[in-house]
Amino acid sequence: MCYRQGARLCLANRRKRSYTFGMKTAVSIPNELFDVAERLARRSRKSRSRLFSDALREYVARRSPDKITEAMDEALAEIGESNDPFAAAASRRRLEQSEW
Repeated sequence: MCYRQGARLCLANRRKRSYTFGMKTAVSIPNELFDVAERLARRSRKSRSRLFSDALREYVARRSPDKITEAMDEALAEIGESNDPFAAAASRRRLEQSEW
């Protein structure tokens, strides 16, 4: 039984027997949003847990400064460097007008 084994082994065995993977948590969302999510989960043939996990993963990735920088670096690597003076001047003007 679990009490005879070490606490770590006991916890590891318990995790293996669980029907879910990961942390369980409870959140409150508006009924309308839940209904829309429920329909989307059925339509996409995903569990609600998977739908919410995917949505939260995307939300966090879009707001993570490191991820944004990585995406910009990848895009710039694909485009390559430009030695076009017009493009450089236009880019500089656009950056000066942008709010950071």
